[in-house]
Amino acid sequence: MSELKPFRGIRPRADLAAQIAAPPYDVVDYEEGRAYVKDKPLSFLRVEKSEIELEAGLDTLDPRIFENGAKNLARLQAEGKLVRDAAPCFYLYRQIMGSHRQVGVVAGASVEEYQQGLIKKHEHTRADKEEERTRHVDLLGANTGPVFLTYHARPEVDAFVRRVTERKPEVDFVAEDGIGHTLWVVSDAKEVAELARLFAAVPHLYVADGHHRSAAASRVQAMRRERNPKHTGAEPYNHFLTVIFPHDQMKIMEYNRVVLDLHGHTPAALREAIGKHFEVSETERPSPERPTEFGMYLDGRWYRLKARPGSYPKDDPVGSLDVAILQQNLLDPLLGIKNPRTDKRIQFVGGIRGTGELELRARKHGGVAFALHPTRIEQLMAIADAGEVMPPKSTWFEPKLRSGMIVRSIND
Repeated sequence: MSELKPFRGIRPRADLAAQIAAPPYDVVDYEEGRAYVKDKPLSFLRVEKSEIELEAGLDTLDPRIFENGAKNLARLQAEGKLVRDAAPCFYLYRQIMGSHRQVGVVAGASVEEYQQGLIKKHEHTRADKEEERTRHVDLLGANTGPVFLTYHARPEVDAFVRRVTERKPEVDFVAEDGIGHTLWVVSDAKEVAELARLFAAVPHLYVADGHHRSAAASRVQAMRRERNPKHTGAEPYNHFLTVIFPHDQMKIMEYNRVVLDLHGHTPAALREAIGKHFEVSETERPSPERPTEFGMYLDGRWYRLKARPGSYPKDDPVGSLDVAILQQNLLDPLLGIKNPRTDKRIQFVGGIRGTGELELRARKHGGVAFALHPTRIEQLMAIADAGEVMPPKSTWFEPKLRSGMIVRSIND
């Protein structure tokens, strides 16, 4: 089963939602964040990534960062810019990006179910990032950014969502990037109970994006349980903020790679070496059209790489991923990228930035770029079901959830 918990959401006044809601903290760096909030005094990025208001170069665990985030969150509430619902609710959050639309349920998900593996994950996390988010959540006393979950679509949930989204929404705006964000509040007690019952029949949820936030929620729960001699299991810290989408509405884009040098190869020598495991031909279409094919930008030209039969384990759910094929047959043996998680010579570029960004970076550094075919959501779920882990940077989900659309207190 999947236990969903309604909560008293802390959310922007409808007339200020477009000014407050912001990109998630982990898709902008320090300089990009400073530039983004320059003329946006209410931006929630000042809460989620509050170091952008402080001097550059601070340690990510500097207490001043969390103190500043807590101060900014409290200010938005004290000034009435963020208001809290009177009773526990669920919420529906719709995003529209071009022709793509997706509607997710906003709810508290069970930390215990995450710890038991009923909320399934597919990525390793980094200890430093876990620690930073753990302190952020604990010291602010709130889930300020949601975890992006998915589940195998169910007609009865779809019908509920259709019924609610025919009503007038509480919030509806188009952000500066052209993506639409709409929010409905499910406050009727019968509907709250109905939605909880529908999800109780869902056997598993899957973390799509937000592994560090999920891990942080588990750590915060453990910390607060230890500090609370009267722990009952009903405290708000036993759940964490999520937006849950059906699998057939998920949009995964490619997660491309740029290697900043040729690892001692000339372009001609690299092309020849690649030929052992790939068919190589020039192309005018950078993006691959099917799995096991890759675009490669090298020395001012685009090439199509086709993985040769037998060069990868076809029946292995992890080894047959395009990111794994590229890593095992090219990035590691030819370009010396042994650990893509830590190697400074490799950069990862979300597909939303386009192949022009790959050309720009490859030319700038004298390296080589690779355009990949997107991983399918069914592959992600199969790997999670098998208890396996995907290679780093295997998926790039779009559109991104806006931070500040809903905040969930873990204090009361």
